[in-house]
Amino acid sequence: MSELPVPDVPASRTIGRASVAALLAVAAEAPCAVLESVWHRSHAAAELGNLPGNLVEVFCRCDPAIAAERYARRAGTRAAGHFDAKRTIEELWNDDVARPVAGGWPVLEVDTTARVDVTSLVGRIRAAVAVPPARPFTPGSHP
Repeated sequence: MSELPVPDVPASRTIGRASVAALLAVAAEAPCAVLESVWHRSHAAAELGNLPGNLVEVFCRCDPAIAAERYARRAGTRAAGHFDAKRTIEELWNDDVARPVAGGWPVLEVDTTARVDVTSLVGRIRAAVAVPPARPFTPGSHP
């Protein structure tokens, strides 16, 4: 938003989609990546599923009333192109974003109503992404 004009909410949505596309393109070329976004289930499974390597989804769950309160509190503190005050509850919290994408990879749900134990979460992510070592092939054995 610092590089492109964002005159209205439709332009903001377009730039948001372009930002996610750029994020996914960079991640596809990176040896390791952490992606943060409000993922829309209707198309994110395909987009994320095309990424190479192991995926782990960390889904932040929060009581909708608390999430709405937090959103309202931060409105106006972000770039004007977000149009925080003009977004509707239906746009922000709907079924497409209220559940994990769950595209076949591990999903770790985190309750963000309270403070998150980040150290514990990192351990859970590492355990979820760990791939057991391949068994050595022995002639006559079946894979």
